[in-house]
Amino acid sequence: MPEKSVSLVHVARQPLLSSSQKPPLLVLLHGVGSNEDDLMGLAPYLDDRFLIISLRAPLTIQHGAYGWYEIEWTEDGIKHDEQGAKDGQAAAETAISNLIDTYDADPKRVYLMGFSQGAIMSLGIALTHPKTIAGAVIMSGRLLPNVAANIAATEDLKGLPIMVVHGTLDPVLHIESGRQINEFLKNTPVDLTYREYAMAHTVSQESLSDIADWLTAKLDG
Repeated sequence: MPEKSVSLVHVARQPLLSSSQKPPLLVLLHGVGSNEDDLMGLAPYLDDRFLIISLRAPLTIQHGAYGWYEIEWTEDGIKHDEQGAKDGQAAAETAISNLIDTYDADPKRVYLMGFSQGAIMSLGIALTHPKTIAGAVIMSGRLLPNVAANIAATEDLKGLPIMVVHGTLDPVLHIESGRQINEFLKNTPVDLTYREYAMAHTVSQESLSDIADWLTAKLDG
C-alpha cells in the first residue's frame, strides 16, 4: 500500500486469515519517546483476523523517538501542552481515516490500542468521537481534563467497548491515573472492562493475554 496515502508514517501487518470481507482494523498508538515499531511486537499475540497498523506520532523528539504532544516533568507531576494534545489527537484521527481508505478496512470494525501517551490519545478519540471506532484498549494511560470536559453525547457513547488496564506498580503514570479513568467511565454508558495488574509502566504477558481475549471476543460478538 502506498505510504503517501496516509498522513502519518506507519507499519502494517496484513490479516493472517483470509476473508471475503473487509478486514477489521486495529490501530496501535505508541507512547512518548517511542516509535511505530514498538507496539508491533505485540502483533503475534493478537487475533489473526486483524489488519494491524502501528502509527508513528507526529512530533519528533529525537531520532527514532516521537510523541503525540509535548510534556514537561515537574515536581508536581507531568504537565502537558493542551493545544498540542488536541493537535496530536486530530493527527491520529486523520491518519486513521486515511488507513481505512488506503487499506480498504472495515470502517465499522476499527479498534484502537494505545500505550501511555498513545492510550491518552486513544481514550480521547473514544470519548469525543466514539462513532468513528468500534472499541478501544487503554494501556497505562490517563484522562486529560479537556477530554473529560468535552465528551460526546450519551447516546453516542452508549455500549462503546472500552478496556482499561493499568499497573499497580507504575512509577510513570501511577495507578491513581487508571483508577480515575475507571471512576469517570463508570458514570458513562460505555461498556467498560477495567483491570489492574502487578506490573510497572509496561505490558505484561498477563495483561496482553487478557487484552487479546477481549479483542477476539469483540470480533466474535
